[in-house]
Amino acid sequence: MSNTTTLDITTSSTDARDRVPEAAMLVLVWCSTEPRRVGEVLVPREDGEPSVFGRGAAESDEPRAVLLRQRPADNTATTPMDNPFLSRRHLAIRSEDGGVAVENFGKRPLLVDGAEADGDDPVVRPGETIEIQGQAIFLCTSRPRVFPPASHLPRDAWPDFGEVDEQGFVGESVAAWRLRDQCALVGSLSPHVLLLGESGSGKELAAQAIHARSARGGKKLVARNAATFPPGLVDAELFGNVANYPNPGMPERAGVIGEADGGTLFLDEIAEMPLDVQSHLLRVLDEAGEYARLGEARRRQADLRVIAATNRGIASLKHDLAARLGLRLAMPSLNDRREDVPLLARHLLRRRARKDAAIGARFFAGWDGAAGEPRLAPALVRALVGHRYTTNVRELDAMLLRAVVESRGSALELSESLAGEMAPARPRRPSATQGLGAEEIRAALAKHAGVREKAWRELGLPNRYVLKRLMKKHGIAGEGDD
Repeated sequence: MSNTTTLDITTSSTDARDRVPEAAMLVLVWCSTEPRRVGEVLVPREDGEPSVFGRGAAESDEPRAVLLRQRPADNTATTPMDNPFLSRRHLAIRSEDGGVAVENFGKRPLLVDGAEADGDDPVVRPGETIEIQGQAIFLCTSRPRVFPPASHLPRDAWPDFGEVDEQGFVGESVAAWRLRDQCALVGSLSPHVLLLGESGSGKELAAQAIHARSARGGKKLVARNAATFPPGLVDAELFGNVANYPNPGMPERAGVIGEADGGTLFLDEIAEMPLDVQSHLLRVLDEAGEYARLGEARRRQADLRVIAATNRGIASLKHDLAARLGLRLAMPSLNDRREDVPLLARHLLRRRARKDAAIGARFFAGWDGAAGEPRLAPALVRALVGHRYTTNVRELDAMLLRAVVESRGSALELSESLAGEMAPARPRRPSATQGLGAEEIRAALAKHAGVREKAWRELGLPNRYVLKRLMKKHGIAGEGDD
């Protein structure tokens, strides 16, 4: 299959996206009473006027901010929150200076990135969280008021809100929906494909989705990691060999190209193959699909589509190999879709709990052996959505496992050791709580009879671990300390 031109699907989609205005809005990432609503969004009014959010139905004619489920070309309002700890008129939100201004009418304080908000009307920026303390956390993000339509993905392939789809993708962000639609588009086309993206960003899931949506969807998908090919046997792994060649005693093999004949071959980490070996793929990627098994004189033809993937960029590929991978698709990282992190966490924890019943029994509400809602401490959720990811879903999965191992109660907590290893994506905003002295800390501890859980909240600190570090810094001994 010869490709004389290449098409960067992501670039084409981004150009179209850039013509869609975006606005700052608040995505629910944690909820104490209704965790199934995670992923819903509060959208400020376009005219800049405030709208009111709270429990239950409106009691006046003032504009009401309702939680929406945003999906391609569709905003669906959900029922009002039923949380007795929220007042009916709890917040007023409005667009302001590229962020969302939030006015608090409730009794519970507002926390911005875990610290008590300075002033009565804080403006949260994209990437920051705002919490109605102990009840709900919202992540400020920038997204279209209405998502672009999913032009290539059939409606019957859409998952239930917040759940995993049939190809394994999880997410309700605009990036997640764009990726689903792009995979469906690439699947409907015939050229070979190059997937570009960071480690753990879901390239194999994308390959599976592209194959499933293609004319070859009913045929075999053969997947191999090119980095695992033994040195000196790469050609045999790719093209196969006759018996006893190149070494005596070697069995006859079809090779991954022969195995994938009629279907799709997914070659992950293709840039790990030496450049001279990459050149061996050129003929089989041409329209005739020609190749030869090692030790065999006759030429064979393979009818296959190749989907290759790399986390090293196009420059790491031999230029004429890259030219034959005619469709390019870039994978978004978790840093590009932070609002999907809690939904992914739920999916990953459910997957672990299905294998380990003790996790489901201890850390889930309503666990039935297959589904339920994980109990996550708000500090852990704030840390996960604010972390700078390098290996994406693999990294998130590893941090959740750490939380499973290190949590002491029935909820997954942010342990001190895990908090110390996480990398915030951006500096914390200056806060009035910074630079607390020993006297303020001692006064807060005295006020609450040494109860640290109350003292750190009194001081407006992000969590109890920050208080512990400040106590150690100032040489303040607490109950149970030496």
